[in-house]
Amino acid sequence: MSVTVFDPRIDNIASVDTKAVALEASNSAPVATDKQATKKVFITTQGCQMNVYDSDKMLDVLGDSHGMQVTHDIDEADVLLMNTCSIREKAQEKVFSELGRWRKLKEKRPDLVIGVGGCVASQEGDNIQKRAPYVDMVFGPQTLHRLPELYDQSNEQKAISPKNRIGTIDISFPSIEKFDFLPEPKVEGYKAFVSIMEGCSKYCSFCVVPYTRGEELSRPLDDVLAEIDSLAEQGVREINLLGQNVNGYRGEKDDGSICRFAELLHYVSHVDGVERIRYTTSHPLEFTDDIIDAYAQLPELVSHLHLPVQSGSNAILAAMKRNHTIDVYINQINKLKAIRPDIHLSSDFIIGFPGETDADFQDTLNLAKELNFDHSYSFIYSKRPGTPAAELPDDVSFKTKKERLAEFQKVIIDSTLAKSHEMVGTTTRVLVEQVANRHPDCLIGTADNTRTVMFKYDVDKMDELLGKIVSVKVTDFVSPHMVKGELVEVLA
Repeated sequence: MSVTVFDPRIDNIASVDTKAVALEASNSAPVATDKQATKKVFITTQGCQMNVYDSDKMLDVLGDSHGMQVTHDIDEADVLLMNTCSIREKAQEKVFSELGRWRKLKEKRPDLVIGVGGCVASQEGDNIQKRAPYVDMVFGPQTLHRLPELYDQSNEQKAISPKNRIGTIDISFPSIEKFDFLPEPKVEGYKAFVSIMEGCSKYCSFCVVPYTRGEELSRPLDDVLAEIDSLAEQGVREINLLGQNVNGYRGEKDDGSICRFAELLHYVSHVDGVERIRYTTSHPLEFTDDIIDAYAQLPELVSHLHLPVQSGSNAILAAMKRNHTIDVYINQINKLKAIRPDIHLSSDFIIGFPGETDADFQDTLNLAKELNFDHSYSFIYSKRPGTPAAELPDDVSFKTKKERLAEFQKVIIDSTLAKSHEMVGTTTRVLVEQVANRHPDCLIGTADNTRTVMFKYDVDKMDELLGKIVSVKVTDFVSPHMVKGELVEVLA
């Protein structure tokens, strides 16, 4: 198989028009006609919230260009998309294993279009189509907006024998172009993610992001605010700002000056309809005093911070090339707690990094106990292909890694349980999102600290509270991440 890289500047590629000819009055979604059936897209998403966001955008662009609709039934899909993540060891093999299962579907339905996107696509490139020639298109995180053209180009190849087909691949890094070509954001519910930047320039020794998504590029301020305005007009009340190094945002203003992250938070807080602001994922080096001050000035900022630290050992942090010490991290958190005593803190940890001694691990345990983390994402270290850490001798046995991870997670679980129990008798701010599936006389929503909160309400008046910010007095513990309560008042 030969391979061509898709070039959006070439405009003589024939287009297959599969867009539906009618719209449903209720939701403006394309509908099927007798002459033309609506195409269905099935998508699997691996990895972080950035990938979740990107998957939503893939569906948006194919819906906007070709009238496609999402399906959760793989057997009825016309297009299969895999949005991949390379953060873990052997991620590539897992992708090819899943593609092997998809191959059987394509053997039964030759017209099925298969696409692979995301970070593994960036790393593997044309190797994906060499190993799996039944894959029709390969695209990176920065080129998902070109999916409609890639889809049309792959359709042109159907009449050609497999050995003579031209593979369609685009894993380039076209600056931050994709956001200029995405359709107006569409959302269901009252919370939405907004990507404000792409890539990362920190080059931590364990991380693949700079190699798969490129270096940091921030979206212009006006573009970010326009997307948030659109979401707010659709009823979104909570915005979650996204970026691999989100608090390193440096977006250009219309006058050419630079807007830093703390200033952006102030702008977002003034968007009509936005009542809560979250963000992920942060870096301690970018968690500056002006961001900490924003917690004193902006009630819209939730009392929850996710600030990855990765290890409690200065020696391991140095090996990870994090470029900060534990004292710096603790000092930042203490400043924040002085402003927001009720702040809930979560973090990321890598256990068993190359060279981690018993003393290094004990430092990590001590940090978890000292800062009393609400929850964490913690993993056993595994090599990330292409990263500097992959060249280090992995001298911590797998048995030791598992034992350390279990001990560490026990500390975090105990803290999570304690904090949920401590909520009983207090009041908490809740975004009401839906009627509880198993309790039709109850509404459920999310507290600032990410807990799910359930409370009873008049069955005939449920709709009037959906999308509202309310105060709930917590009366009972249900699980580590869920509590029950009683409505106190409607706040917004």
